[in-house]
Amino acid sequence: MFDMKKAVAALAFLLVVFATPLAQAASLYIDPAFPNLQMGDAVTLSVRIDTNEAEEECINAVDGVISYSENLLPVDVSVGDSIFSVWVEQPKIDKEKRTITFAGGLPNGYCGRVPGDPRLTNTIAKLIFRSPGFTIGGDTGTSTGKVEFLPETAAYLNDGFGTKAELALFGSSIELGNKPGATLKDPWREAVITDTIPPEKFSLQLIRLPDERGKYHVIFNTTDKQTGIDQYQIMEEPVTDRFAFNWGRGDAPWVTTRSPHPLSDQSLNSTIYVKAIDKAGNEYIAKLVPEQNMSSTPLQNIVLYGVLGFFLLVVLVALALIGRIIIKRRREKSNVNESTSLDVEEANI
Repeated sequence: MFDMKKAVAALAFLLVVFATPLAQAASLYIDPAFPNLQMGDAVTLSVRIDTNEAEEECINAVDGVISYSENLLPVDVSVGDSIFSVWVEQPKIDKEKRTITFAGGLPNGYCGRVPGDPRLTNTIAKLIFRSPGFTIGGDTGTSTGKVEFLPETAAYLNDGFGTKAELALFGSSIELGNKPGATLKDPWREAVITDTIPPEKFSLQLIRLPDERGKYHVIFNTTDKQTGIDQYQIMEEPVTDRFAFNWGRGDAPWVTTRSPHPLSDQSLNSTIYVKAIDKAGNEYIAKLVPEQNMSSTPLQNIVLYGVLGFFLLVVLVALALIGRIIIKRRREKSNVNESTSLDVEEANI
């Protein structure tokens, strides 16, 4: 049945979004604006940004706060194909406050879609929501879920001063049905199942942060174009354990972390491993062996001490074996002497 109100709202949204350059303001919007969900279905909403290309406006960073209504269940957030490469705060779901927050940006700023590129290359993040499978407020046939930007959301210009940009905000209104559809729709689950590609290769770098009393930190970053990075894990393996292959054990002491990570071994006598894990569980492990001139104890000395310790252990084991043999022989000799003495006494009798 044709709904005039929804048609007018949709037309107004499209006119505002695509006429953004004329409005001389950047816009943050959620796409699609008016999706439909049946009971149990999931939807992927893209957080997108448009700039005022007529004014050659470039957005350097966005600090976003998104709210969602209680009749929607947040599933996940992905930044796998985000235009942002730097994240001050990774997207975070707060189920108690029913908010999703993030803060990220692009070093040289985002200045709009590349001319001639038909793709929507303006995605900041993807939000996955699921219909809870019931209608809050009674069986009214349908209900509406809301995903909206809160007023504290801000965008900053790439002008060297961090000037706040004029910003228009547009959310999404989701129509929730009270019956299951013919088939379950869950594009995010399908994307996770079919993702068999590990995160992109990356390297580790050592830095010293002055505000951390000169402590060594390891920095790292990578992307996953399919489902996005879920988490990073780190492990420091002492040089003395290098040939024990501890990092490959099932019970290896991996620790969840983020970049920059302060090293536990500030002497730099450990091999550093960082594991990037995407939303589908695929992994890539980066490795760093600090240069010898950076460690407090040269590697050759560590190896020498290890060899000397090994030989000392061998000598101690050998001495212990020799001692046992000597004691055993003494006991055998003592038993022989006692037996001979008894024989002599019996002969005299």
